[in-house]
Amino acid sequence: MLLGLAAAGGVLLAVTFAPPFRSVRLVDRLAPYVHDTPPPSRLLGTATEAGLLTAVRRLFGPVVTDGARFVDRVLGGRTAVRRRLDALGSDAGVEDFRVEQVVWGGLGLLGAALLATVGSLLAGDVNVLSVALLCVAGLVGGVLGRDWWLTQQVQRREELLLAEFPVVAELLALAVTAGESPTAAIARVTRLSGGELAGELGAALGRARAGVPLADALQHLADRTSLDPLARFVDGLLVALERGTPMAEVLRSQAADVREAGKRRLLEAGGRKEIAMMVPVVFLVLPVTVLFALYPGLISIVSLAR
Repeated sequence: MLLGLAAAGGVLLAVTFAPPFRSVRLVDRLAPYVHDTPPPSRLLGTATEAGLLTAVRRLFGPVVTDGARFVDRVLGGRTAVRRRLDALGSDAGVEDFRVEQVVWGGLGLLGAALLATVGSLLAGDVNVLSVALLCVAGLVGGVLGRDWWLTQQVQRREELLLAEFPVVAELLALAVTAGESPTAAIARVTRLSGGELAGELGAALGRARAGVPLADALQHLADRTSLDPLARFVDGLLVALERGTPMAEVLRSQAADVREAGKRRLLEAGGRKEIAMMVPVVFLVLPVTVLFALYPGLISIVSLAR
């Protein structure tokens, strides 16, 4: 009876809200005539916060805040965390990152507690020391795991920046060679291309248009990352802007240098992979080959001995 009632309710809802039976709203009637209207500015509305951190702070505000302060006091390294967040291009602060560490630690503790519960039920006995050690390991692993994941995110983003750098540098060189100013060239490249480096250049251009000198905006871009090629790229731009040296040749030479560095990294990675490939060959393929070669002879010797 309950299943039939649920099925009938589902069919009734599906039929009622189907397009042929659904009543046309006023918004649907006016949408074809106002779809070209630009959306209103966000500055006219009220600021709203959304996301996991906001929900966690609203539900467990004092506890999470105290936990974030304790983690920050125990681990320290606020400068290193701030530098990695800047290299990631994130707008989050160190406090937000500590809150994420607390959340990851809580999830690790919950997972360890569930694992300990399942293990105790299967074993039929509860070892308090093992359960406590497992919970502590889950808590610490969650907190440190968030820090490790931040490092991985920064490394992945830096790899993307290095991969995009030669193309962006050559596009800037082409735009400057065509007679555009550095600001116009950066604007054209950020408008026509996408990616992490184009986004960083767009942010620097936005700060320059807001009143910050272009040299300071580009220097801020170089300070946010730990990549030497990008720092040299920004230094070359600054020198070209200050002294009036030809910028196109500088950009092309830097793009060529980055491509050569990428080739060297590929060769080094290939060398490491070649050494790693020797492990399955030596410890898996070679013993199996020797076994197949010697096993028939061994069987023959055993049969003759009998």
